[in-house]
Amino acid sequence: MTNFVTDFKFITYGVAGGLATLTINKPPFNVLDIPMMEEINVALDACLAANDVKLLLITGAGEKAFSAGVEVADHTPDKVDRMIEVFHGIFRRLNRMPMPTLAAVNGAALGGGMELAIACDMLVAAAGAKFGQPEIKLAVFPPIAAVLLPRLVPPARAMELLLGGNNIDADEALRIGLVNRVFAKESFAADLKAFVDPYLALSRAALLSTRKAIRAASDKPFDAALDAAEEIYLKELMATEDAKEGLAAFLEKRKPVWRDR
Repeated sequence: MTNFVTDFKFITYGVAGGLATLTINKPPFNVLDIPMMEEINVALDACLAANDVKLLLITGAGEKAFSAGVEVADHTPDKVDRMIEVFHGIFRRLNRMPMPTLAAVNGAALGGGMELAIACDMLVAAAGAKFGQPEIKLAVFPPIAAVLLPRLVPPARAMELLLGGNNIDADEALRIGLVNRVFAKESFAADLKAFVDPYLALSRAALLSTRKAIRAASDKPFDAALDAAEEIYLKELMATEDAKEGLAAFLEKRKPVWRDR
């Protein structure tokens, strides 16, 4: 069953077969302005409330850009407070997502566009895609990237990207660990599907518990991290029907039938 929300002007959002897809739909550059970001927050609220989503995919329409960033005109003093509120609202919602998130970068991901991509749990890119945080060249800085980049890549590379404002290509992003995979541009859609499909075949309950455990253990000392993961494993995951089904199916040498609960 496919369920697409049709009353958006600047994005598309829909759920099909356990995959929620949010597409920034303002080509060629998919610039994020306040009305579009308000729509993104509405779509993310819908995803947060969904009980049938195994993976959230965020991508951009067209081939030039995933997103070239936040509209510069929305940074002016009369708009900047509202811009920050709706823009950072996107990341607060992404951080609360119970299911894994994936960004598919099909072109340039610059400024706020790069921040949106790196805020997802996983990131795949088309060959030739560009990543960059050029804000420093306008005498400002990207708050989200200032928080996230040093957690994702070596701190010196994060400093270089944030302080220098220069771009890197998809291959370099892969080399420093910012990107999971780089796909050929001509086969991007097929390669993306091949990357996504295995997740959709897994138990939703297990995906959500695993993501929760990873997040709960993050940045904690080892013993505290292990305690957090153990609690989720024993008190939450092992109480699900799918955990019992997965173990039984293995012992009975049959294919599991997930109930996603």
